Amino acid sequence: MKSDIRVCSAWQDVHDRPVYTLSATCPECGADAENSAPAPLDPADPHGEYRRSLKRRNR
Repeated sequence: MKSDIRVCSAWQDVHDRPVYTLSATCPECGADAENSAPAPLDPADPHGEYRRSLKRRNR
């Protein structure tokens, strides 16, 4: 999932809390900013086929 909100990639080493930004770099330390949102589901989910079929059946 792609998000506009990014977090400093070095926040655990450099900052005392996460630094969020909309730019590609951290405004405080200049490190690269990375996507802050994790993927909602793993594409290689071994049970994904069953989960999707159950979802289609319940509609």
